[in-house]
Parts: sequence; structure tokens; C-alpha cells
Amino acid sequence: MNIDKSQVAQRFEKAAQSYVEHAVVQKKICQNLIGLMQEHLSKNRLDRIFEIGCGSGNLTHLLLQHFAIKQLFLNDLYPQVQQHFQVKENLQWRIGDIEQLDFPPALDLIASSSALQWICDLDAIFKKCSDALMNDGYFCFSTFGQQNLKEIKALTGQGLNYLSIECVQEKLTQQDFEILHLSENIETLTFHHPKEVLQHLKATGVTATASQHRWSKQSLQQFYQDYLQFSELEQNGQRHYQLSYHPIYCIARSKS
Repeated sequence: MNIDKSQVAQRFEKAAQSYVEHAVVQKKICQNLIGLMQEHLSKNRLDRIFEIGCGSGNLTHLLLQHFAIKQLFLNDLYPQVQQHFQVKENLQWRIGDIEQLDFPPALDLIASSSALQWICDLDAIFKKCSDALMNDGYFCFSTFGQQNLKEIKALTGQGLNYLSIECVQEKLTQQDFEILHLSENIETLTFHHPKEVLQHLKATGVTATASQHRWSKQSLQQFYQDYLQFSELEQNGQRHYQLSYHPIYCIARSKS
């Protein structure tokens, strides 16, 4: 699938303020990723860190909280993300499509959370990471697996082509990474009505792939009707509608 990066930037920029409030799963994923990093990284002093797709800074702020960082390089598609960060001497920006940018050299850590699923050529990015990391440097990330937003894909046909955890493992191994941790799980959000599902997706910018999808009154009603298959009745007789996220976590190290 070809991803229109300018459209992705536009959707996330539009959702920038609401993302902070609504991206509950993405926040939890960042906390889980930091926990894994604390468990597997052999040091908490890191001279040079590069974060791919920093967004509103959920992961960045946790990195700054838990690690002593000398130089921090942050990437995102559009310059407006800088509003979420204080100006710091040790902070440098790499704004633009990560697939087109040169990576900073001699890195101790490359981190990314909930961003790599937007990459068209993941092999090339993994190679860039491998080349940019120092010996024994770390590549720590979360991305999303094939069950991600499966309800939306089933009903609209819209969505990214997510990779399996086996495929991610194979791509890392090809670039000679030593995998210290690789896991996946399903996080389920529940809503009172399918309309709230769509509002949640819009508020987090996740609709950036739905370029051809235009709702009519009829198709919206059909969507609400069809979403019943992904709902359950609670004991109090209230119905709730599920939305699945499928995070994959990885802690890898470049071999010396």
C-alpha cells in the first residue's frame, strides 16, 4: 500500500491537541516500552538518542525522565510538533519523512513508538538504524501487528498493511540485530456507540489512510449496524463496542 505522507502529516497535525487526551492506548504502549527498556538496557546514561516519529512527546518525556541523555534528536513529519516541547540546548530536530532523511551518526539508542507502521520500506529503515547505531547500541520500538483496528478493516476495507511479529523478527535478523525482547498483545477499548469509535480514531489521527472513504448518511447507518458483530451486552443491559489495538514490542541491540 502506498502511504501519502503529506496526508498522514495533515491528519496528525489536525489531531495534535486531541491526540494528547485521546491516545490512551498509545500512552500505555509508551509506558510498557520504557519498562522493557529499563529491564533490558545495560546502562541508563545515553549520549546520543534519536527518536523516530515523536508526535506529541509521550515517549520522549518518558525517555528524558528515565535516562540521562546528552544529545537528543527528534523526528516527525511536520514542524508543528515542536509546540509540544521546550527549547533545550541538547535537542535537535530532524523534521520530514524519515524514509528520505539522513540519520544522525554514532547513536547509542534509536527509539520509536506507534510510528513504524507508517513506513513503506521497513527493511531500508532497519538498515539505516543498524548503520547509525554504535556497536552495542539499542533499537527499541513498538509498532502494530495484523490484528490492529481489525474491526475497522473488516467493515470499511480501510487500513494499513500491518506486519506479523515473525516478519518483524526476520527483518531485524537480516540486519544483524540481536533481539533481546520481542512480544505482542491485544489492547481492547470499549465504546457505547460505533460513532464514538469513529470520533476516537479521528481524535488520534489514525484515519490518515482513509483518503477515499467518504461517509454518507446511509453508509454511516450501515457501519453502525454492522458494528453490532463487534459488540457485547453488559450485565446492566448496556451494549459496548470493541476496538482492538495490536502492539508489538521490540528491544534489539546492534552486534559489535
